[in-house]
Amino acid sequence: MEPTVVINDMAEAADAPPRSNGELVFEAPWQGRVFGIAVALQERQAIGWNDFRDRLVQAITEGETGGEAYYESWLKALDSILVDSDHIDAAELEQRTRDYLNGERDEIF
Repeated sequence: MEPTVVINDMAEAADAPPRSNGELVFEAPWQGRVFGIAVALQERQAIGWNDFRDRLVQAITEGETGGEAYYESWLKALDSILVDSDHIDAAELEQRTRDYLNGERDEIF
């Protein structure tokens, strides 16, 4: 069983979230949600932090850098780990994404 990640321990890591005066920085509400979902799933041991972190580092390496692109990497890593661990079916994830983008799903939920 992997230990629970402590977000403050990520402050010096290469994949560390953006901070200002030591506080996490989110440019949009969805970024904080993606971050919170990943942390909550790890704390509930639904996903392994090391596996998620490896996927995050890969997504960061493959993607653009800075700002919104950083949290897009979190989303990409979260999507892949949830599908690969059978928490959600890839087709269902795609359908929910389309529904959200078409305004058929509430932004809050």
